Amino acid sequence: MKNIYIPAIKKQFDYYKLVGDKTFEQLSFQDMQWAPNETSNSISVLVKHMVGNMLSRWTNFLTEDGEKNWRHRDLEFEQTYINKKEIIAAWENGWSCLYNALNSLNDSDLNKTVYIRNEGHLVSEAIFRQLGHYPYHIGQIAYIGKLLIGNDWVSLSIPKGKSTSFNKQKFSKEKGRRHFTDNL
Repeated sequence: MKNIYIPAIKKQFDYYKLVGDKTFEQLSFQDMQWAPNETSNSISVLVKHMVGNMLSRWTNFLTEDGEKNWRHRDLEFEQTYINKKEIIAAWENGWSCLYNALNSLNDSDLNKTVYIRNEGHLVSEAIFRQLGHYPYHIGQIAYIGKLLIGNDWVSLSIPKGKSTSFNKQKFSKEKGRRHFTDNL
C-alpha cells in the first residue's frame, strides 16, 4: 500500500523536534539544568525522560511491548547529564530510534496492534499517543527556555504583533497543497 499517512506523521514529528532544537540553540547547559522548584523538571530531565520513552516505545515497535523491561523510568527524572553536548546526543539518539521505526512502516501497518504495558493499541493509536506526549514535554521545554531567556528569546512561531504580516505573506502565494513546516 502506498504511504500517504506515514510521511505526514513524520512531518509532524519533525516540527516538534525542530521546536526543541531551536530552544536548545538559545540555552546554555546551566539553563538546561534549571527547575523552578523541587517538584518540577529541568529541561535536561525532560529530555532524559523523552529519550527513555522514545527508546522504549520505538525499539522493535511492531514486535515488542512498548514498555521495555530494561527501561528504568524513575531514573529518567534524575539529572545526570554532564554537559549540553551529552544532552543533545541523547536527544538525537531518541529521535533516531523514532525515525528508524517510522521509516520501517507503511500505511497498511497502521491497523496492526502493538502493546504498551500489555494494553493493545492500533499502530495509529500508539503513534497518536506519542504525538500527544512529546509535544506536551517540548512545550514545557520551550516555555522554560522562554522564561530563562526573557526578552532576548527568539520566537519559535509567529512573534507577537507579527500575525498580520505573516498572514499577508502566506496569502500572497497561490493556493496549493503543502505542509506548514515546509519553509521552517
